[in-house]
Amino acid sequence: MKYLLAYSIPLFAFLGIYYGNFWSFGGVAFAFGVVPLLELFLPTDEKNYTDKDIANRLKNRFFDLLLYINVFIVYGMLFFVLHKVATQPISLPEIIGTILSLGVVLGSNGINVAHELGHREKLFERILGKLLLIPSHYTHFFIEHNHGHHLHVSTPEDPSTAKYNQSLYAFWIQTVFGTYIKAWQIQKKLNQVENRSLFSLKNDMFWFTIIQISYLTLIYLLFGKTGLIVALFSGIVGFLLLETINYIEHYGLKRNQLPSGRYERVTEKHSWNSNHVLGRIMLYELTRHSDHHFKSQKKYQILEYHDVSPQMPFGYPTSMVLSFFPPLWFAVMNKRIPLEMTS
Repeated sequence: MKYLLAYSIPLFAFLGIYYGNFWSFGGVAFAFGVVPLLELFLPTDEKNYTDKDIANRLKNRFFDLLLYINVFIVYGMLFFVLHKVATQPISLPEIIGTILSLGVVLGSNGINVAHELGHREKLFERILGKLLLIPSHYTHFFIEHNHGHHLHVSTPEDPSTAKYNQSLYAFWIQTVFGTYIKAWQIQKKLNQVENRSLFSLKNDMFWFTIIQISYLTLIYLLFGKTGLIVALFSGIVGFLLLETINYIEHYGLKRNQLPSGRYERVTEKHSWNSNHVLGRIMLYELTRHSDHHFKSQKKYQILEYHDVSPQMPFGYPTSMVLSFFPPLWFAVMNKRIPLEMTS
């Protein structure tokens, strides 16, 4: 039941946008003000599950249901916001607050959950994952993350790995453009291997492009110019939050290159881990990222802690706030990176 707390971000965002004015900043204030403050006082939890616990948690479909509900939350929130801005007078500050709060929801309950579902084997779950990527204009993430990032993580070939002493803002440019280009490169290789045409039903990048254009066109037709602006920029906020998480997940870590030219296999050492309980719950255990990269098919409810993994001094929400201020981020994090792993 503790994972119900993951719905607190959309709840505060909804209430803030509903009441309007300065309250419209409620979602972003809660996610990057209240939550980081609470994380400073709440404990960490390094305990792992027994074999019996793991078996029981895998059998319990409630863990999956918690993810599925986010599809209704994200699209319900999106419709509520767009209907409001299209039918009610709204000031510029309130539009900004609305965009930021909706963007946080698209990032935390949209892309973050899409990431989990995108690793699932069931077609139904992968489709839900793709649906959750649409409002953030980031459907290409599905291809690049699964076929690119997990293969090349912590190497120079991965645009989603932040280099040592690279600021968050420089990383945004690298990863936003780099992952999109790489997604097309991966799709081209997949097409060649399976002898597909550009217009094949299995050519995801082609259809993702059509879907994203159709999505924004439909919003413009239904909710007008203001609705389009809100949808466009809240989606940008959503994917920038995803890339901020990518930034802190692998910052400065690298896999060593072997004499053969290949890189050492991905281990628990190549991702930053956090056992801060609040971030773990609200991000569906994404903060146990080391285990996720070690065994990417493991469901969120059974991810484990490894003591060999580099540990963040704060939870992921707090670390995201810290990353917005590069000098502070470097001062805190650079000394924690083993010299042999710095990239």
